[in-house]
Amino acid sequence: MAKFNHIRIVVPTFNEAENIEKLASALFDLPLDRLGILVVDDNSPDGTGQIADNLSKEYPERFSVLHRTEKKGLGSAYIGGFQQAIELGADAIVQMDADFSHPPDKILEMIDKLADSDVVMGSRYIPGGSLDEHWPMWRKGLSTFGNIYAKTILQLPINDATGGFRAWRRETLLAMPLDRVRSNGYAFQVEMIYLAYRIGCSISEVPFYFADRKWGTSKMSFAIQIEAAYRVWQMLFEYRDVKATATQNPIP
Repeated sequence: MAKFNHIRIVVPTFNEAENIEKLASALFDLPLDRLGILVVDDNSPDGTGQIADNLSKEYPERFSVLHRTEKKGLGSAYIGGFQQAIELGADAIVQMDADFSHPPDKILEMIDKLADSDVVMGSRYIPGGSLDEHWPMWRKGLSTFGNIYAKTILQLPINDATGGFRAWRRETLLAMPLDRVRSNGYAFQVEMIYLAYRIGCSISEVPFYFADRKWGTSKMSFAIQIEAAYRVWQMLFEYRDVKATATQNPIP
């Protein structure tokens, strides 16, 4: 297992009261030294923020909360979470959903691979990875098409461009112009990995089974899907000036 001094899991939440305590318990059970959780809550009306505050009091060294006054979107939630995790001293930062669609035990493999990569992605589309077997065919088809659409247009050498289960090195995020990222939803995930690719980061993938949420309600909407479709083309032109350099973010 790769050694990182401080691993911080960033979890954006909106109405995840049914999940957040269960997730915290599962993450704290992992055999990882100095693992902490940072919840970024968008003023959830179901009390998620209060539950997170209670956990921060119970685990003051391992659990922190970033409260936002309104629902501003997944992209800005993650950017704010990444920045705070860096301020807290994290040298490895994992992003994941609160609904158990991203299996906590896979973090062990991702952190291990992060020893030799700038970013490690959980992938549903490599051998060993898969989508929830209970999903209808139209939903699986939409997910598969969206991923192929994004990676083909942007010519990304990866298999899961839209997935949101990732582990980043501190140095990788610091090297990225995060102030230029303005997408949300699927488009945010695509924009982040495209930007990492553009600056020359090494990217690895590990397979995982993407399970549908057991508790709570999905945040996916038609508007988020439409944003992803047109934002991919915008990214192609917006980042033409971003180039990799020979000394970009070397692995120690």
